[in-house]
Amino acid sequence: MKKISTYTKTVLTLLVVIIASFTEITAQNDPVKLGFIPLTDCSPIVMAKELGLFKKYGVEVVVTKESSWANVRDKILTGELDGAHCLYSMPFSVYTGVGGKAGSEMKIAMMLNVNGQAISLSKDFCGKVGFKQMNKVAPVVAAKLKAEKEVTFAMTFPGGTHDLWLRNWMAIAGINQKTSKIITIPPPQMVANMKVGNMDGFCVGEPWGGVAVKQGVGFTQVASQDIWKDHPEKALVVNKGFSEKRRTDLVKVMKAVLEACKWLDNPANRKKAAGIIGKAPYVNAPADVIEARLMGDYNLGCNLGTEVYDNDYMLFHKGGMVNYPRKSHAIWAMAQFVRFGYLKEAPNYKAIADKLILQDLYEEVAKSMKVKVPNDDMKPFSLTIDKTVFDPSNPSAYLKVVKK
Repeated sequence: MKKISTYTKTVLTLLVVIIASFTEITAQNDPVKLGFIPLTDCSPIVMAKELGLFKKYGVEVVVTKESSWANVRDKILTGELDGAHCLYSMPFSVYTGVGGKAGSEMKIAMMLNVNGQAISLSKDFCGKVGFKQMNKVAPVVAAKLKAEKEVTFAMTFPGGTHDLWLRNWMAIAGINQKTSKIITIPPPQMVANMKVGNMDGFCVGEPWGGVAVKQGVGFTQVASQDIWKDHPEKALVVNKGFSEKRRTDLVKVMKAVLEACKWLDNPANRKKAAGIIGKAPYVNAPADVIEARLMGDYNLGCNLGTEVYDNDYMLFHKGGMVNYPRKSHAIWAMAQFVRFGYLKEAPNYKAIADKLILQDLYEEVAKSMKVKVPNDDMKPFSLTIDKTVFDPSNPSAYLKVVKK
């Protein structure tokens, strides 16, 4: 067999470099593909598109509606989507094996919103349980369980935010999670499933709690901000390869989304946003329901009247407090996986948070846009409805005393 000459080796090396460079340049020119689930809090991505903000920052973005969180997970991991509007706890659920193949990496670039989810109960509970009447829930559930042998609650993804709010609510209400059935339903299908009796209650993002009220199939028993005021909710989650190979494009996307978040926090813009995201290509829900809950005006249903939230409705920016991706919140979410039996052993909390959160990148983007970066990460905190102190530096102490 003839030896390859030095000249030929040089030519082949150059060809490899040229092909690699061409591939990288081509990728940089490809549009960025961002997915979303039909929920009110997809607004930052949708409005960044509708307001021309992606174009303003020099990046072409294609926005696509996805059918379920599992679908979003799979497409981000395979690179079919470069990123998406996503449950902030999903990357940790997937990485730890709760909601996907353990070790699979999805990166959090920034947070999109806080608050604005709700736990709705079916009309069977009407007149028996009132708004925030936590002490009345368990007896009604126990009676229903005795009479019908099964009580079912729904959330949207194992280890996702809706799952965590639901399980925290059940723990505080004193509902035995081992005797209740908990199922996974995509957000847009929640109301239809409750209508035909497939569940007794569900936790999901707006506008579906409001839609359940409008259609008379359920009522809002508690909003997620009543469980934890200003809790982390959705994040801009991206494909690992995209974050590494197209960092410049990711920065442009983050700047556009951050500007959209600022725009959305102006109450004067919320009516316009509701009208746009309510359309069929996006959330496909009544604009009046979207607008009301965006403004903090909650018709609770079941003759419970109206609850008005004035400083803790769905927020997208809050002077930069919303958008900072905190490692302490990641650690809290993973501690819930242990608390509720998803994980038998504690994961390496800090190492996973460090690996999956692009905190340095967010700080760079925020500073370039003169957005304040909070300094409260890794400090102890408590939920609004549960005063148990969570110290992100010592999750095991919290797990010893918190209600299961």
